[in-house]
Amino acid sequence: MSQSEKRALFISAPPMGWNSYDYYNTEVSEDRVRANAEYMAAHLKEYGWEYIVIDIQWYAVGAGSRSREFQYIPFGEVMMDEYARLIPDPARFPSSAGGQGFAPLAEYIHSLGLKFGIHIMRGIPRAAAHEHRALKGTALTADLLADPSNICAWNPDMYGLRASLPEAQLYYNSIMELYAQWGVDFIKCDDICREDAPSAHREIELLHNAIEACGRPIVLSLSPGPAKISEAAFYARNANMWRITDDFWDSWPLLKDMFRRCELWQGKAAPGAYPDCDMLPLGIIGGCFGERKERSTALTPDEQRTMMSLWSIFGAPLMIGAELTKLDSDTLSLLTNRELLELDQRGSRARQLVRTEEEAVWIAQIGGNDEEGSRTYLALFNLEDEERAIHCWTGACADLGYRAYAGGPIREIWGRDTASFSGGGLACLVPAHGVRLFIY
Repeated sequence: MSQSEKRALFISAPPMGWNSYDYYNTEVSEDRVRANAEYMAAHLKEYGWEYIVIDIQWYAVGAGSRSREFQYIPFGEVMMDEYARLIPDPARFPSSAGGQGFAPLAEYIHSLGLKFGIHIMRGIPRAAAHEHRALKGTALTADLLADPSNICAWNPDMYGLRASLPEAQLYYNSIMELYAQWGVDFIKCDDICREDAPSAHREIELLHNAIEACGRPIVLSLSPGPAKISEAAFYARNANMWRITDDFWDSWPLLKDMFRRCELWQGKAAPGAYPDCDMLPLGIIGGCFGERKERSTALTPDEQRTMMSLWSIFGAPLMIGAELTKLDSDTLSLLTNRELLELDQRGSRARQLVRTEEEAVWIAQIGGNDEEGSRTYLALFNLEDEERAIHCWTGACADLGYRAYAGGPIREIWGRDTASFSGGGLACLVPAHGVRLFIY
């Protein structure tokens, strides 16, 4: 059985979940994670949302205490076990005390019918190297495995590894062994996807091998992007998700640029392996950044629908960035649109038909052309700052092998209107920065 076939056994659709970063930055804590998990179980789980992911610096002592000066305290104290493996800060994660790690929290999240994930940084803690910590399963110590010239440009916590040494694999194996014991289902590894460091390519393989060896099905997500399109097949062999962008925030220019990125990566997904457009900055975000003032997303309602439509027709993983307990009804309705989520989870043959400075048109399909219940999704995006008409020649869609339109009305899933084909095409008004997403 190939590695991609193994992945597809436990992840056959893009992951859907919540990540703590967009609201909590480095200040995530156990009570906050539990509250968001409880909200997901009560309001989102039935729609397919299932992963609860703790983002960066869950191991850092005093994280966020100097947020007006630093995002990451320079060379701050980190919590480690005797084998140079980072463990949760018990001040923020009380259930981890006594060497229990994330096992109690993971067990609670699993009891809600959800899955549990954590963020890690590539490499080995600098503090472990400076203290010459032991490594499990090898006589080598952390200072001899760490490469002090191989560092992250934006986070001070880690050294990269001397990845050619056999002990590098043993170290990653020991980490995954610990995470498997905790019950981790998802790992987001940072400072690795765009391969800034010379060892990053090899470290991706080491992570993949370690997950295969740990005996637990764990989703591997690579960050930050942009990933290298030349390495698409490599990412698909070794990871489940890989970021095609740097951090994505609530900005129209960033959203508009995502059409270019999705065009580049279309056709590169496979069961168990998905290009990742990053988190969905919806709802209330930014609560623990800088001045610590939470804010509503800067994306307009039309831009939010555009983002959800593009991510879904492209088939991207969906990770909510908002504080879930503060979701308003409009945001909740975006996240619980069953037809949209089915497109994300079951859609195939996603293709961009048109992209100009003014507009983009995407098509995807659920089911085969002759299969009962099959559907075609057609998304018309207005990239301009004013409302405009967009026309799509549907005959061209059939020529490309998509299910042919059989006549009659079609439905627009955002509930704006219905429309009919005429003259071999579909024409409709689309709001500024907005979308019409039709099903036939």
